[in-house]
Amino acid sequence: MVNVVFGSMRMNKVYVLISFSLLTISAVDVEKYASEKDWQNGDIVFQDSESSQSKAIKLATGSDFSHCGIVMNINDERMVLEAVQPVKVTPIDEWFARGTDGKYTMKRLKNSEILTEKVGTKMWQIGESFIGKNYDIFFDWGDDRLYCSELVWKIYKRGAGIEVDARKKRKEYNLNSQEVKDQLNLRYGADIPLDHEMISPQDIFECDLLE
Repeated sequence: MVNVVFGSMRMNKVYVLISFSLLTISAVDVEKYASEKDWQNGDIVFQDSESSQSKAIKLATGSDFSHCGIVMNINDERMVLEAVQPVKVTPIDEWFARGTDGKYTMKRLKNSEILTEKVGTKMWQIGESFIGKNYDIFFDWGDDRLYCSELVWKIYKRGAGIEVDARKKRKEYNLNSQEVKDQLNLRYGADIPLDHEMISPQDIFECDLLE
């Protein structure tokens, strides 16, 4: 039995309890939230790593971080639903430890009144449907494979009807550095789909609907 705190509803032998408080808090650092553990379902967390892909993502998007996930309370344990290989839920402390120096940043929806019991339940259903799917190294826009910010965007869009920032064409990012060019060549060779739309962690971080 899986308990995800968002309201109270029983579905297919899975108890989904999803609830959001009305508290809104700005992006914070690890020391405050690791100690206070003041997490809400739907919080979006961002972190960095030392991989070559991470460096390229940061250069292309002008960001300090390269990965993001969405917080869920499952069976009274805070977890991060994330698109890695494969899409999965990760205990929040384990998720923190994976990032560079254990650092992360959190953002939260400003108008949390939108996240009703019904909406929260749907968000979990959407997220749960992606668990086990492969990570998308090509950053395409489909449901057979997903990358991290795509997962977060789709959970909010399909579960709450909220677009956490607009998608961009790949050519709108900074593709000029050698590190970025190397990663693009590794994935696409000479045929880079520059007009394909995508969403980056930085795009979501800068969304006006979050704080």
